[in-house]
This record gives sequence, structure tokens and C-alpha cells, in this order.
Amino acid sequence: MSTNVNPNPVSIQEILLAEPRGFCAGVDRAIEIVERALKKFGAPIYVRHEIVHNTFVVNDLKAKGAIFIEALEDVPKGATLIFSAHGVSRAVQQEAKARGFHIFDATCPLVTKVHVEVAKLHKEGYEFIMIGHKGHPEVEGTMGQLDSGIHLVEDVADVAKINPAQTNLLAVVTQTTLSVDDAAEITAAVKARFPNVRAPKQQDICYATQNRQDAVKLMSPQVDVVIVVGSLTSSNSKRLSELALKMGCASYLVDSAAELQPSWFEGRQRVGLTAGASAPEILVSQVMDRIKAMGALSVRKMNGVEETLKFPLPKGLKLDSSPV
Repeated sequence: MSTNVNPNPVSIQEILLAEPRGFCAGVDRAIEIVERALKKFGAPIYVRHEIVHNTFVVNDLKAKGAIFIEALEDVPKGATLIFSAHGVSRAVQQEAKARGFHIFDATCPLVTKVHVEVAKLHKEGYEFIMIGHKGHPEVEGTMGQLDSGIHLVEDVADVAKINPAQTNLLAVVTQTTLSVDDAAEITAAVKARFPNVRAPKQQDICYATQNRQDAVKLMSPQVDVVIVVGSLTSSNSKRLSELALKMGCASYLVDSAAELQPSWFEGRQRVGLTAGASAPEILVSQVMDRIKAMGALSVRKMNGVEETLKFPLPKGLKLDSSPV
């Protein structure tokens, strides 16, 4: 006797593809700096910290001859050294110069903008409250622009604990990859305690982080589960998954298609798919193919902001056949 019971409980009707997603201009630039340095100077090229927080990207560059280090003493004298997209402290910059490395700075220009603002306001006598995640390399780089007078807060509760030496000249700066909503909540708490605090003229959270979070906000109510492609070390990728969960939608952060579990899709008809700013499109395609193999019937691309920004490369990386 035959039955009509489907042995596969996965019944995905549609994949909704977020727009924008994946690489931003700062990540594109950072990866291109490493690849051009490898072509121009040959392997090995040394990179302080992961150039961007994505396992696939880092492993790909390792295979091409990049060596990722944390301590500058691991770099031979006279070698080519690249600073990661997250930026570095003044102490690291000075040590690298003193050791005689051939240096290229892949710091995202939007992070550099924060560094420049900190240096400028410090000369005017300001102290700073930095909103960010302790231990993140971008936070260490920004806080390391000054010897003192910059106070880290990770959440609203931290705001009550800080004690700046003076409050007349006090400014807020933020990590560029934070949750927009969380940063706004913490900034409001800072303003409540320090009414005269100076907020950034333009928010420090980068356009790409904002755009990807906006896309997840738009997508989450339309789907049953959100898959975010990105590494666990990627702050902006983690924020996307947390945002979907905050909006009441199941969400999973995956480094690759191999991490997908069929149980995540049981009884769920619409799947939202996005990627953090450091995750390449090839990983999105592989995840999409895996979900299709589970039975997804169609893919629909969302309408979203078109990103056209491109950052210039540092001088000294022009290839013989390249116009840049």
C-alpha cells in the first residue's frame, strides 16, 4: 500500500536574496592590495592580522603566498608588510617603520576617517567615548591612536561606569561595523549622562554596514529563516544574524554551504539569504545551490541600494599592465 507522505520534511518554496550583500568597497580594496603586492613583489607578502575577517578569503590569499602574522617580530627585516582593513594603532605603525618594512596600509578609508577625527579633536583637548567591542582589531586600532583619554563602552550599562577626566570637551566615536540600532541606543545613554557630548558629524557606522542591516530589516518579515554567510570573527556578519533574530526570525551564521543543516529548513517555505561585507559572492552562490538541492523552487532578488563606491589604492601598487 503506497502513501503520499513526503519523506523529506523540507518544503522550501523560495529563496529571497538580499540586496546589497557581500563585499563592500573597503574589503574589495584590502584584498586587491594584497593580490597586487603578491603580483608586483612576489611571495611571501606579510599581512598583520587577517586582511578581512573571512576564512575563505584568508585561506585563498595564504595559498597565493600571503603570510598572516600578529607580532611584527615574525616579519623579516625589509619584507613587504600590509596592515589589515581594520586599522592599527600608532604604536604598531611606528614599530613597523622602525623595523624597516615596505609598508602598504589596507585600512578601510572609513576607519581612517575615524582615526583622523580622533587626532584632530584630541589636539583641541577632547576626550573620547568609543562605542565598540573590546578586543576587536578595529577598536584596538582606533583606541591606539591616543595614549590616554579614550574610554570604551560596549553597552548601555558601561556608560555609567566610565569616568572621563573632564566632560566639557567629550566626543563619541564608534566602531564602523556595529548594529546601527545598538549604537543609537548606547549613544542616547551617553547623551543622557553627558548632555554636551559631541556626536560624529556623520555617523561612524559605515554605509555598507547600514545598507546590509537595512536589507535584513526589510527581508526578515518576509521569510521564515535568514541565512547569513560570514565568519564568526566578522563583526558585521554577526550583527546581521542578531538583527534577524531580534526581529523574530530564525537565523543562522554560516562560513560555508557545508554548515547548512536540513533541520533548519523543516516546515519553512521562504529562506532569506544575505552575506556580511567580508564574505565573497562565491560562498553565497554555493549556499544558494545547497538550499536549491534541498528543494528550493525559486530565487527572488530583493530591490535594494546599489553600491557604486570604489576607494583608490595606495601608491606603489601599479602593475605594468594596469591603468591604476
